[in-house]
Amino acid sequence: MSTAYIALGSNMDSAAGPPDATLAAVAERLGTLGTVIRRSSLYSTRPVGFAAQPRFMNAVVALDTTLAPRTLLDQLLAIEREFGRDRSKSIPNGPRTLDLDILLVDDLEIRDPGLELPHPRLDQRAFVLVPLHEIAPQLRIAGRGKTVEQMLAELHQTQAGDTDAVVRMESNHWRAAA
Repeated sequence: MSTAYIALGSNMDSAAGPPDATLAAVAERLGTLGTVIRRSSLYSTRPVGFAAQPRFMNAVVALDTTLAPRTLLDQLLAIEREFGRDRSKSIPNGPRTLDLDILLVDDLEIRDPGLELPHPRLDQRAFVLVPLHEIAPQLRIAGRGKTVEQMLAELHQTQAGDTDAVVRMESNHWRAAA
């Protein structure tokens, strides 16, 4: 059994409803791939890269799973498609019904086409580090020699004064799915 940390994001309605309802449904759906052992709060986050789009809803879950990382990735991409996302037709960093990224799997380091672990931009993304810090602050990142808490502190130093990039949100959908 491995523990995978998965980032969830959405800024467009899906068949499940608005982004917070989508993420709540996805968190439940992830239970078919293993056991969701922890999940962060829900956060409203400013888009990165392509700025002319709505804010995102983001969260991170910890999933105990027996799936190999490549199989897990394939299953996550299938879930994205179930919720209306086709990566081949989307704008890079653009609006999407659902984005699922594997951040880490235990202490594995993988550099394969289409799958890099730990996620290569993990330390540059407040929308990932803030919810990950909430559920696993002392988790040491393979190949980086730092904990999530240390990485977040470094990122906060470079983004000082940016107070609305990641904002904790209340959501009845997210709370009900807990």
